[in-house]
Amino acid sequence: MVRCAQVEDVKKLVNFLEKANLGTDGVEEAVDYFLLLEDEAGNIQATLGIEPHGPVGLLRSLAITSQASEKELLLIFEQMLLLARDKQMQSLYLATNKKGSVQFFEMMGFQQVEKKALHEKIFESAHVQHILTVDNSLFMELKLD
Repeated sequence: MVRCAQVEDVKKLVNFLEKANLGTDGVEEAVDYFLLLEDEAGNIQATLGIEPHGPVGLLRSLAITSQASEKELLLIFEQMLLLARDKQMQSLYLATNKKGSVQFFEMMGFQQVEKKALHEKIFESAHVQHILTVDNSLFMELKLD
């Protein structure tokens, strides 16, 4: 089952992200921008969040367990697109340094963009500021409007 995270999920979500060695800054403030894929027992199997910046967002914190299937990964991405549209976002961005993931993201509708073509609001993100210092990273954008 995929659902939006709630305030009461923050501790469980933070623990899940920490186990995946992912940053947790901003999770509590933007918990309603996170989706949880849970098993029947309520254990998180995958999560994906948006770091909101006005009309745009940065995909963050994609973490999946080995039990999550490709079909479930596609489902959480599809649900994230619906959430972003519900939040009236114009574009979603993501950053990756894994060249092998580019094809998957392109299949989801993302296109590679040059750093200079990023929306000005996305530069407010501390995460983006860090990524800009990493040589082998690239950005991708999905226009929602």
